[in-house]
Order: sequence, then structure tokens, then C-alpha cells
Amino acid sequence: MKKLDKDRLILGFAGPVLALVVAIALTTVVLFVSGSDPVEPYRIMFESATYVDIQVLIVNQAGTYYLAALAVAIGFRMNLFNIGVDGQYRLAAMMAALVGASVDLPGPLQIALIVIVAMLVGAFWSGIAGILKTTRGVSEVVSTIMLNSIATSLVAWLILPKNFGVQPAGSNNLTTGDIPESGWFPGLSMGAEAGEIYGFTFVAAACGILYWFVLGRTRFGFDLRATGASESAAQASGVDAKKMILTSMLISGGVAGLAGMPTLLGDTHTYSLDFPTGIGFTGITIALLGRNNPLGIAFSALLIAFLDKTSASLDQYGYEKEIATIMQGLIVISVVVSYELVRRYGLRRQQQKVGEELAAGGALATAHTAGRSDADGDDRGDENNNGKNQKEGAAL
Repeated sequence: MKKLDKDRLILGFAGPVLALVVAIALTTVVLFVSGSDPVEPYRIMFESATYVDIQVLIVNQAGTYYLAALAVAIGFRMNLFNIGVDGQYRLAAMMAALVGASVDLPGPLQIALIVIVAMLVGAFWSGIAGILKTTRGVSEVVSTIMLNSIATSLVAWLILPKNFGVQPAGSNNLTTGDIPESGWFPGLSMGAEAGEIYGFTFVAAACGILYWFVLGRTRFGFDLRATGASESAAQASGVDAKKMILTSMLISGGVAGLAGMPTLLGDTHTYSLDFPTGIGFTGITIALLGRNNPLGIAFSALLIAFLDKTSASLDQYGYEKEIATIMQGLIVISVVVSYELVRRYGLRRQQQKVGEELAAGGALATAHTAGRSDADGDDRGDENNNGKNQKEGAAL
């Protein structure tokens, strides 16, 4: 059993490590073919990561990515592909910013209200896809893609000055208005030059612990994973599969709504046209690379955040910062290929072990049978000798 667990652990690490090695190797080839130094960009990126302010940026970005990846991972564990995390995240952030700018409550209540609104909006938007799937059989992939487009248009309409938007004087940007200071989430200061780590980053870490506990240590988590593995088997064991699908989509959307909170409550304190986009799609990459494991997702989020923030300085040395984007794309491709290779190797390894165990069991059974045959032969020989002796004694 311990050996099997060891093999599973090795195979679990093999997929991400192989994906990273392949992605780095392919990126190096791209740099070499383009006539650039294939090593210098990596040195520049690692050197940038030694500065405290860059480290703070990486941690803050990783917190946002972590929440988005958790939202995606919840769907993956249910065998659902929630591509709509990006739309859910942006619509939730905007609605939460609107509500936060419209009221002024005491600090904890203001923050709680903003967070609850974000979760409810995200859950509502993903719930639409869940209802379509459970009632009409519409693929969540198709519906969430469409909902992303609708969310983009809805946000653009809501933020117009004639609706709920505010245009600051002398600016072409549009915002939802500033959230009062009572709604700012306190962070961890790292010094005047380095800035501060968003306080909601620690909430993101707590969400990861909660994700691990619920999915791995509760009956609900077991039902969710069982339904994702086999819907028919789950139904046969008494689990309402449709209810689990809808519940999973609601939870996934609720967590997606939280993805905008680190930036909204810790930095911008408003939603504007330049609010970060594409977070949900990056979350898909991170969830795949982390294999839906909360710890694996955390390392993956830090890796992608590292690529994002350290690549900003590449253009100062004559290199395109899109190198990091190329590497992220190659990571996605490499993840799919490497995981399939690892899965096939794992299956062959299991078959080999089963064959060895069957062969060992067959040899043991043969030896045991042979031993019993020899013992039976000896017993029959003893009985024959005893009978012969008795006859000879009777004759005498």
C-alpha cells in the first residue's frame, strides 16, 4: 500500500514537472530560432524576482489567480468545464463595486456586504449555465462562453455615465465610483517602497484550505467527486446528480466572484474600464497545471504570477515581454500532452504490478498444492505400511 502511494505521488509530480520542462525547452527553441539569446531572458526574470516590490506583486497576483483557479477546479472535480469564470468574475466585481460605492457602513459590515454581493452575482451568473444543463441538457462549455460575451456587453452598458458609471474629470476612463475607506480590506505592509500584500490574499489561502476540507473530508465532497466520476453510478447510490451539477456550478460561480476582491478591496477600490481581464482563462491553465489540488494550484498560481510580473522588465533589455505569454501557452499544451503520457505510463505500471502479483500468487498456489500432494502421498504410504504390518501380525 505504501509503495502504491509512493508511485501515485511520483506520478502526480511527474505531470507538472514534465510540462514545465517541455514548455521551457520549447520557449528556448523559439528564442533561438528568432535570433535572441535563449538564456538571457530567464536570467533577467529571475533577477527581477529578487526585488521585494516584485515579490509583493507576484504574491498579490497569485492570490487573484488562486481564487479563479479554485473556481475552475470545483467544476473540474464535478467533470464540468466552467469557462465562464472570467465573465462571472468581472460582472461580480462591477456589481460589488457599485454596491460598495453606494453605501457607507461600518468597516466590517461594508466589506462583508461587498464580498456577499460579489459571491451572489458570480453564483447567479454561473447558475444560469447550471440550470440550462440540468433542465435542457445544454453543454456548460457553450453556455458559459455565451454568458462571457453577455457579461462583457452588460458591464459595458452598466458603466456608461447615463446608467451607473462615473467619468472622472479630465479622464477618458469610466468607473463605478470610489468605495469608502470603510470598505478597504487591510493588507500587510512590506515597507514604503515595496507596498503591501493584499489582505484578501490570505482569504484566498483560507479558501484553498476550505476547498481541501470540503472535497476531501465531507460527505458532500464525496458525492461531488463521485458524481463527476460516474453520474449513473452516483444516481444508483442515491445521489441526485442534477442537484449536484447545479450546486457545483453555483459554488464555482461564487468563488469566481471572489477572484476580483483582492484587487477591488486592496488596490483600485473601484471598477473601471482598465480592471484586469482574462483572469478566468488564466485560472483554467493554473487549475490544469495544479491538477485541481489546492497545494498544486498554489504553486501554479505563483509560477504564472512570476511569469507575468518578471516579464515586464524584458523590454528594457531588448526582449519582448510576450515571451512569458508564449511560455504560458506552451505550458497549456504541454500539460495536456504530459498528463496523457503520465496517465498511460501509470496504467501500464498498474497492469505490470497486477501481472507480477498474479504470477507470484500463482507460483505460491502451485507450491502449496505441490506440498499438499506430497503430504497426502506420504500419508497414504504410511497407511499402506500400517495395513501391511497389521496383516502380517494377524498371520503370525
